Amino acid sequence: MSFFDKVKEAAMNQFIEVIEWLDNTGDTVLYRFPVYQQEIKNGAQLIVRESQAAVFVFEGQAADTFGPGRYTIDGGNTPILSKLGAWKYGFNSPMKSEVYFVNTKQFTDMKWGTANPIMLRDADFGIVRLRAFGGYSMRVADPQTFIKEVAGTNAHFQTEDIDEQLKRGIVTEFSDAIGELKIPALDLAAQYKELGEAIRAKINEDFRTYGIEVTKFYVENISLPPEVEAAIDKRSSMGALGDAQRYMQFQAADALRDAAQNEGGGAGLGAGLGAGFAMGGQMVNAFGGMQGGQGQQQQQQPPQQQMIPCPNCGKPNAAGTKFCGDCGGKMEVVKVPCVKCGAQLREGAKFCSECGSSQEKQKCANCQAELGPGAKFCNECGTKVEG
Repeated sequence: MSFFDKVKEAAMNQFIEVIEWLDNTGDTVLYRFPVYQQEIKNGAQLIVRESQAAVFVFEGQAADTFGPGRYTIDGGNTPILSKLGAWKYGFNSPMKSEVYFVNTKQFTDMKWGTANPIMLRDADFGIVRLRAFGGYSMRVADPQTFIKEVAGTNAHFQTEDIDEQLKRGIVTEFSDAIGELKIPALDLAAQYKELGEAIRAKINEDFRTYGIEVTKFYVENISLPPEVEAAIDKRSSMGALGDAQRYMQFQAADALRDAAQNEGGGAGLGAGLGAGFAMGGQMVNAFGGMQGGQGQQQQQQPPQQQMIPCPNCGKPNAAGTKFCGDCGGKMEVVKVPCVKCGAQLREGAKFCSECGSSQEKQKCANCQAELGPGAKFCNECGTKVEG
């Protein structure tokens, strides 16, 4: 073999005979196969695996796309020939073209989130600021459109190269959708799935121009500002307490706790108690106003004064009166024991309400000395008292 024949053979061996791509990164979206001087040898083998697409680019224009399978680059079974035009050498010379492999699998665990709060008018809280985050999955739906609109001549394109662009589009559509749906902030947690599906449909309308499709979209959390969440927690605490009186006790307990933590000691304790009771009083007034006119009238009516009957004539007199306003009798009731059974009777009673005995003082039949209640013998002479 002559020297020139060896040089020619070496040059021919530089042409690629097998064109395939094995992705070992997991996040590569597009890969340009390294063809020496963009020359592909006639008869070369093209191997496209599942979740891949091979795009031939000739003279800067996407010529054809090949799905999974094995192809031979010649003039027999390759539809690329009709698009590249007739070749004057009939593929006896190498074909100059670029080959791009596009990963068409789903790229999962993509993250999105709101960099700044979203202003929203809410029925419960007025104007609030919302933050949200979640995840999504995407894939290349149209390889030629993706190369033309996104990747360009980039030889190695990864998900991080388009991640920020996708996030901006997602946040824009999320803000628009949550404003149009007008879901109250407290009901958003129950609508995450429905909200995600609505947003995914709107996102795909825009991403279709990139040749990209969002296959899954998840809303993981929508949060309110910390001060609004604190107000919700306080409102829940009030609901758990049940009434204004218990809320006052709750406020006073909070004030005691805060005062105990205050370095000011006793002064801090007094100030904390005053603040707690003042706040509690304001809440009682507020709740009283919310209950309507009937509650206010009930609070304004003075309590009815207790009345007690006169022990002499039975006419009712105000409690605490010393003499009856009708008969002038003494209102104070003095108790004395029954002369026979010892039961407590009103002073001046003539008969016992328990045993019916006359309350006239008994006297000793022998010495006429007064006998004590229930006495069986005279204290003066010792004579037995007859029943």
